[in-house]
Amino acid sequence: MRILHTSDWHLGRSLYDWKRYDEFEAFLEWLIKFMTNQQIGLLLLSGDVFDTTTPPNRAQELYYRFLSLIHETGCRHAVVIGGNHDSPTFLDAPKNLLGALNIYVVGAATENPKDEIFVLRDVDGAPEAIVCAVPFLRDRDIRTVEAGESPDEKSRKLMLGIENHYAMIAALAEELQDHRQRVPVIGMGHLFTRHARTVEGDGVRELYIGSIAHVDGNSISKGFDYMALGHLHMAQTAGNSEIIRYPGSPIPMGFAEAGQTKKVVIVEFKQLLPVITEHPVPCFRNLISVSGDIETASREIEGLIARETEAWVEIDITSPALATDITAHFDGLTENTKLEILRIKNRNIANLAITPVSENETLDSLDDSEVFSRCLDASGISDPDERRQLENTYAEARLSMVNSDSNAD
Repeated sequence: MRILHTSDWHLGRSLYDWKRYDEFEAFLEWLIKFMTNQQIGLLLLSGDVFDTTTPPNRAQELYYRFLSLIHETGCRHAVVIGGNHDSPTFLDAPKNLLGALNIYVVGAATENPKDEIFVLRDVDGAPEAIVCAVPFLRDRDIRTVEAGESPDEKSRKLMLGIENHYAMIAALAEELQDHRQRVPVIGMGHLFTRHARTVEGDGVRELYIGSIAHVDGNSISKGFDYMALGHLHMAQTAGNSEIIRYPGSPIPMGFAEAGQTKKVVIVEFKQLLPVITEHPVPCFRNLISVSGDIETASREIEGLIARETEAWVEIDITSPALATDITAHFDGLTENTKLEILRIKNRNIANLAITPVSENETLDSLDDSEVFSRCLDASGISDPDERRQLENTYAEARLSMVNSDSNAD
């Protein structure tokens, strides 16, 4: 049986309020064809299916449409676990219906740990794999809160709770083995392992508030022949072990991930030994970051235009200039081209806006309107009428964002 491991789809995620459904749809269409061509028998989706706990309607449509097409690829089983971005109740709601289609979902830990274990059978009814589908373990799932605990004690209990949970699941899976004909035991999880690699700005969250509970990948993988992890967006191994894998997100979640080759992982067992191969995912939209003073950034943009590059672009300006002048300049430069500028950052303006005016002031002590007012000051906008118009526009934009329908496409 060939197994495909993927994770961290984050369906519904936007980039600076730009919708990305075309990319998600293109990836899922590619994945269906890829699974067919590779004759995948088992799909493992290791959490963060959606980007929020209230996924938009379009994101839900993409997810369920994909699940409805799995059987057409020849894939016999699929196992989905909840990640820290997912709503456990939302994922679990259709689990009985999906289970009838051999699609098994574990949105959250339950009182019965056996709910996380699935014995998968071939067309003749013989066991071919045991999957231990451990979802993202929330604090309340794995430790008891005690008064007066120190942060170090909380972290120790969290790590111990996570390790004990995986050890218990592995032991239960061993009880289900037919020792006359052992089958591979596959662990799944959504967590942060020690020494894992991340990229600044990739959107990967710490999982436990006030904690550095990064678990030992080797410790949690004991008893498993392959460990299918999720949470980190960069494809990598964990614990210096080839059998403990993060496939990473299938599309770049932000400009910080733009240079990465996105991947899915295929695992095939030969006498209980996994043969593992990584396969690149096509790039469905170019993301390009441009940084420097206005002249340097302009030359880079002009080079992209000359090559007829189609991309979303983020520009980071490092020289002093009025925000309105920068925007007008680059809007004019990219007009009628294949480039879309998603964001223009002015580092100097940002630094001036958040510079404390008193010794005890912090960014947390300012509301967003005060920060915006300081941006206007730093940009040299002193005309009362122009300032009032910009403040009104900002207030309207902020109100629109607050009141936006989270289920809107």
